[in-house]
Amino acid sequence: MTRVLYIAHFFPPIGGAGVQRTTKFLKHLSSFGIEPLVLTGEGKANNRWTPKEAVANKDLPNDLKVFRCPWESTPENREQMLIEEGSRVIREFQPDAIFVTMSPFEDALVAAELSKRFELPWVADLRDPWALDEFQIHRTRWHRSREEKLMGERLASASRIIMNTPEAGRRFREAFPDLAEKAPVSITNGWDANDFSGMIPKESDGIFRIVHSGYLHTEHGRRQRSSALRNRLLGRIIPGVETLTRSHVYLMKALERWLAEDPSISGHVRLQLAGVANDADREVVESSAARDLVEFLGYVPHAESLNLIRTADLLFLPMHKVPEGMRSSIVPGKTYEYMATRRRILAAVPQGDARDFLNAAGTAIVCDPDSVDGMLAGLKKAHESWQRHDDPASDWNPAAVNHFERCKLTERLAALLHDVAGTKPDLSEVTRPPALATG
Repeated sequence: MTRVLYIAHFFPPIGGAGVQRTTKFLKHLSSFGIEPLVLTGEGKANNRWTPKEAVANKDLPNDLKVFRCPWESTPENREQMLIEEGSRVIREFQPDAIFVTMSPFEDALVAAELSKRFELPWVADLRDPWALDEFQIHRTRWHRSREEKLMGERLASASRIIMNTPEAGRRFREAFPDLAEKAPVSITNGWDANDFSGMIPKESDGIFRIVHSGYLHTEHGRRQRSSALRNRLLGRIIPGVETLTRSHVYLMKALERWLAEDPSISGHVRLQLAGVANDADREVVESSAARDLVEFLGYVPHAESLNLIRTADLLFLPMHKVPEGMRSSIVPGKTYEYMATRRRILAAVPQGDARDFLNAAGTAIVCDPDSVDGMLAGLKKAHESWQRHDDPASDWNPAAVNHFERCKLTERLAALLHDVAGTKPDLSEVTRPPALATG
């Protein structure tokens, strides 16, 4: 086995989207000859981005070695404590390489320092594109430029760099040509075949269920809009990027119009919002004429969330708006699991990898992120299909979706780690999960 020190801030018992990538990698890595040594924090759930899972995470191997570091609240203390604990783990277990999944991006400093101290290669895994993320708001244009420079400096000593979308990888190579030898590769997020095995009985109460799972970015979008002029003058955002669309704001307008045209839908159409909601998210619903169509479910553990999306009649996937000619570098993690459900998806997404993947999957009704007309048309189309009892899976392309199965993705990661560590495992007895079938 090739031993790898695996640094992950987001780790159970913390829940949320940032944890899934790590838990699924850890589930499968040993099958491909990698023994991970996890270095993480105490797992305190202290805000909406780090909710606490209500159930134990079944994906983690029973023999997984986990080292928890009780870091302080300030970044400097946290980094130093991680370095000290990481040094202790390295001295005791002699790993062959270091892997760090980010954010927080300060953890690149931890990996780089441990790499320097113990002459170990390290791999950077960027779950988000860091300074190249068009969704982020910076203090000024200068701060954006400074963060990009900092990104290049902190990743300079990495042996390999992983971006989680093809477009993010292309953008990285364009921004940092001097790091081309790091060969940034794309290992996306995905879906787990075991999570989608077996059938789940659907509700038979005659309700057309529209489901959104995950965070809504209402507050973020409103702040951006209220400071639009200042943001533009200071260069805080990329011109043409709008973040309010990554919420339910425009969908609520579409529901309002639909309800005005056809009041009868109030008896059998429901929008279920699963995830941690704040006051801004709730205010959008409470001030809407379509508020009686909406149900807030609160934070739903991942296993329950999977059941919810697998039995939905329509899945809602909103993203931010980007300017004409630009491709988004982000694919929300839920996208891959949405595609694996075979359910119909109302995808309000910009040009980019997410739109490409969804179009290839075959079950998406795609419109622009701010198109109320497009959302209304998509709602009606999906509803009419539901009334006819059409099977959305008849348009589904399993070959396009199977590409994102978690075991396959982990196999790619393991191959990269072995290459960096200079090891060659025996994979003759690896058991891979079956691909999704069309039936």
